[in-house]
Amino acid sequence: MVRFTNTLVGILNFFVFLFSIPILASGIMLSVEGSTQCERFLDKPMIALGAFLMIVSIAGVVGSCCRVTWLLWFYLFVMFFLIIIVLCFTVFAFVVTSKGSGETIPGKAYKEYRLEAYSDWLQKRVNNAKHWNTISSCLYETKLCANFPVREPDSAFFKEHLTSLESGCCKPSNDCNFFYISPTTWNKTSGTHQNSDCQLWDNQKEKLCYNCQACKAGFLDSLNSSWKRTATVNIVSLIILIVVYGLGCCAFRNNKREESYARSCGFNHP
Repeated sequence: MVRFTNTLVGILNFFVFLFSIPILASGIMLSVEGSTQCERFLDKPMIALGAFLMIVSIAGVVGSCCRVTWLLWFYLFVMFFLIIIVLCFTVFAFVVTSKGSGETIPGKAYKEYRLEAYSDWLQKRVNNAKHWNTISSCLYETKLCANFPVREPDSAFFKEHLTSLESGCCKPSNDCNFFYISPTTWNKTSGTHQNSDCQLWDNQKEKLCYNCQACKAGFLDSLNSSWKRTATVNIVSLIILIVVYGLGCCAFRNNKREESYARSCGFNHP
């Protein structure tokens, strides 16, 4: 049973080590081959995550299979804080994504999005000019609105099920009552509009509504969906981490027991 527990911990961490290799390689590839800031956005986090998993998994394999107690202690120490971090992030993700959803528009298949519907913390992030300039430039570089299919007449476009980003960034708000020409071309109506996005709309392909509040809300709605999926996966990951941590504790106790036995018998355990 002693050897089985230690071997199991070693095997599990060996698989983690294998898993870390493509993550590290992908991060390095993004860093070297990424031609834009958006493509390189995840390179450093992926390199850091891959390196972290590789180091921790090596400590787990060597510590459990080679009976190196101090390495196994380091492994358990890191695993404990990893469990706390994953738990905190999961709770935080559920809290900040608990607010916000699309608004149904009569006669339209798509929804519209209001920034004030989302959590204050998320609103502050996108209302920061520096942050939003980076985000909006990335949205433009992905050609989010350039891939819109042409729909004639306007009734065909209004039946489109647009994503939150397409609805918020690629067309004017329904409040503006602009006249439809094409999905990204609209004739402005005269008069004063209460919705500030109406003044921000521009038919130029590089502008459109990328600086609109609706675009920020669409981005947050997309982010909410991603974070909710991530938080759900984190719950499963948390259970696995706790099980592995428990096995690691057993392996650590086994190492200590064998060391105590070796000392009592008057020889050093290899």
